[in-house]
Amino acid sequence: MENTNQILIVIQRSNGDVFFSSSLIKSLYERYNSPKIDLLINDDTYSIANLIPYINKIYTFSYQEKKNNRWRQEKKIFTQIYKKYDLSISLTASDRSVLYASIAGKKKISAVELNNKKSWWKKILLTNYYYFDSFKHILVNNLESLKILKIDYESVNYPIKVSKKVISNVQISLKKKGIGDFIIFHPSAQYSYKVYPKFLRNKLLRSLDKLGVPIVITGGAGNIDLNIKKELPDLRNLYDFVGKTTLEEYFALSQLSLSYIGMDTLNMHIAASQNKPIFAIFGPTNIKMWSPWANNLKTGASINKPIQNYDNITIFQASLPCVACGNAGCDNNKGRSECLYVINPLTIFNEVSQWYENL
Repeated sequence: MENTNQILIVIQRSNGDVFFSSSLIKSLYERYNSPKIDLLINDDTYSIANLIPYINKIYTFSYQEKKNNRWRQEKKIFTQIYKKYDLSISLTASDRSVLYASIAGKKKISAVELNNKKSWWKKILLTNYYYFDSFKHILVNNLESLKILKIDYESVNYPIKVSKKVISNVQISLKKKGIGDFIIFHPSAQYSYKVYPKFLRNKLLRSLDKLGVPIVITGGAGNIDLNIKKELPDLRNLYDFVGKTTLEEYFALSQLSLSYIGMDTLNMHIAASQNKPIFAIFGPTNIKMWSPWANNLKTGASINKPIQNYDNITIFQASLPCVACGNAGCDNNKGRSECLYVINPLTIFNEVSQWYENL
């Protein structure tokens, strides 16, 4: 593999999966002396993929285009990647992802399912494979291919750096509003089943307001975010930034903040990569795979617990026997998550208050 000049990384899952590929990409770039590294991702993760360093080109797969004309899109992607790479790595075990990796690279590596009924044919197509393990953190899963390639690495979620110009623009925006030191509160998520309910969220915000430190509310321009924006209470120290920043500007905002409070979503992982104090509210999400990664300890959380602390990270979960089920809501169809309705906002506030007083 010494003459590895062209590499394709296939990641067909969420923003978090793409974000956690950056450490793998950095290791490959350094080991193979600045090769051209391309990505093949779902189009709804393009914004985060476009900020990852060392990337040459990004191919996108669209589920909407699949509905319109599935084979036209497949033909286009196959033509773009067919036998064009010295090495292809798929971080997702889906049938499509493995097929893309198998046709693209001379050497092809992929995650596959533990269930042999699903993965037996994939193993035949691949040069090497590893088992995707839902009991391991996503960062650990993503670095498995480096073991196969015998590349040394650190289990660190490296932060994505943004330009000085973007940081300066964000600082100017904060200064105009009279904001010095501040805390980020991120109440939204990609799906509503991961969102802390309104009456508990606003109770928490009213308590946090009493600390006297500016609370910057962040969010995107999606329906969930904009609905939360309408529901925000009118508080002295609350500053509404929902829908007002690009993703790159959010990286800068997070970098400038004192800490992160909010839901388990991409924004939480961004803050963790920057070694910020984290106060994360978890519902049904698989905590072993998706807990904030502590770079200092090189670990995430491994157990479910109402309150747990490791490094500068605090996680809040419900004390229910079903936590964390890993489902998309109690109906496993993106409905209501009962576990989020029993996390006491006072418990969260007490942890934040103790940290802030010590700060």
